[in-house]
Amino acid sequence: GDGAQRRWQIDIRRRGRQAQGRHQQARRYVVRGERVEHPGARDNEALAFVGDAVLGLVVAEHLAATEPAAAVGVLTPRRAELVSGASLARWAERLALGDCLRLGRGEAQTGGHAKESVLATALEAVLGAVYREAGLPGAARVSAALGLW
Repeated sequence: GDGAQRRWQIDIRRRGRQAQGRHQQARRYVVRGERVEHPGARDNEALAFVGDAVLGLVVAEHLAATEPAAAVGVLTPRRAELVSGASLARWAERLALGDCLRLGRGEAQTGGHAKESVLATALEAVLGAVYREAGLPGAARVSAALGLW
């Protein structure tokens, strides 16, 4: 619901502010263009890669548990829709995740904070970070709290 969404928005913003002083945490919110402009910076793509895989598994498990009689041919497109870039970007927008990103100048000037691909990747990175910190059960709880399905 709206309460859970608001709590996650506040938590993600808080993490973004805390990240400014901690290198490991900060890389979670850095986008590739920022790394190009600042060669020592690390981007969030490795966490996004992990988050993408974790999200696929979490959603697949949720769908299989809630619709045990459904055929794979029915569940597969449902999973694809739930983990699509457009769906993830909508959730990232609702969380105002774009405000937490460190973008390169060019990306920022062209509206990168609102780009679907940037927002989707950022949300995947957040889920990857949750997985690394809290494991699969934590990632499943966050996905459910966000209402990703």
